[in-house]
Amino acid sequence: MSRTVYVNGDWVPEEAATISVFDRGFLMADGVYEVVTVLEGKLVDFAGHCRRLHRSLSELDIASPHTEEEWLQLQRDLVHRNRLREGLVYLQVTRGAEDRDFAWSEGLTPGVVMFTQARSLVDNPLVERGLDIITIDDLRWQRRDIKTVQLLYSSMGKMMAKRAGAHDAWMVEDGLVTEGTSNNAYIIAGRRLITRQAGHAILQGITRTAVLALAAETGLELEERPFTVAEAQAADEAFVTSATTFVMPVVTVDGVKIGDGQPGPMARKLREHYLQQARDAAI
Repeated sequence: MSRTVYVNGDWVPEEAATISVFDRGFLMADGVYEVVTVLEGKLVDFAGHCRRLHRSLSELDIASPHTEEEWLQLQRDLVHRNRLREGLVYLQVTRGAEDRDFAWSEGLTPGVVMFTQARSLVDNPLVERGLDIITIDDLRWQRRDIKTVQLLYSSMGKMMAKRAGAHDAWMVEDGLVTEGTSNNAYIIAGRRLITRQAGHAILQGITRTAVLALAAETGLELEERPFTVAEAQAADEAFVTSATTFVMPVVTVDGVKIGDGQPGPMARKLREHYLQQARDAAI
């Protein structure tokens, strides 16, 4: 059955959905996006995603076309129209459309596109197997804290990993891991949970925020700092977090086993705690 998508104020079948060829998101990657998890027909961490959306828009000087309450109603409506029980809501806001130029006109009407993806997120077989990770140079721009639609290098990184027989890539800058292509990166050494601190170098993950708040409940001491590839390879455990994977164990980095090469107990526990909290708080 065709999905119903939202395009600039209209609900339309996906095959009938169109945007202007002059939309700056298409021409210039001039826009931002968010991904909200749906579990049991409810939105997970919606408030956090909405705050980050408004922050990203503000950093690019794009006025938000909707309030938080309006975004919530639109996304709930989208979930309902598509009878989505488990999966994702993708939302993109661009600066708008006008004849092509590097400089933009003030006061453009932002473009808005939303669609759903039905996906089995909880029962992911990779939870039992764990991820194989390669490392690549981080060649992105210096404002990774803004969740822009410019995802070319992250897409290239995914393909580098796929062609190397791995599941994903961690990006490395000045010898230190920044983050994954679409997730935040962590290692566990003893009772220490180590992950790069928030700033311009990484995206402040909404799942990351929730998982860090749960760290104390599992007896972990949080250490927010960059770590090296060698530290990751010598760690007891490693994992990534994102709205699409929750907490996902990492078992190798550049072919070197992490711990015993199996998903670690702390990553499993954090995943269980996060999923329980996500279900309880979903709206």
